[in-house]
Amino acid sequence: MAESDWDTVTVLRKKGPTAAQAKSKQAITAAQRRGEDVETTKKWSAGQNKQHLVTKNTAKLDRETEELHHDRVTLEVGKVIQQGRQDKGLTQKDLATKINEKPQVIADYECGRAIPNNQVMGKIERAIGLKLRGRDIGLPMEAKPKKK
Repeated sequence: MAESDWDTVTVLRKKGPTAAQAKSKQAITAAQRRGEDVETTKKWSAGQNKQHLVTKNTAKLDRETEELHHDRVTLEVGKVIQQGRQDKGLTQKDLATKINEKPQVIADYECGRAIPNNQVMGKIERAIGLKLRGRDIGLPMEAKPKKK
């Protein structure tokens, strides 16, 4: 310990500038003055939560006024269901239990609020014996022989 000179300091390693200091405008201009190679790149939408590019089509979609909606059962079909059900002496609840559906489904079909489902329409057709699909809506279904 006696040999060490307190006036001299040995630097083993010099720490470089921190990331924030290296990115500052002052650090970049100082490095350019010293003649060092400085590469700067601008990050696109850095620090933002933009995952999708905004395109010209966005404005086109905003101007679009066409409203898309599902086709509903026509009132004609609803009246046929109601007439066929009443001719058989069934309530909406009776018809619903007969075809394993909820009573609300029958009510929706009768007043034209339901989105047509071929499976449900087929069940109702068989239960009331009237055609609900195709050209001859309301006509009695022909008895088809069962295929083996």
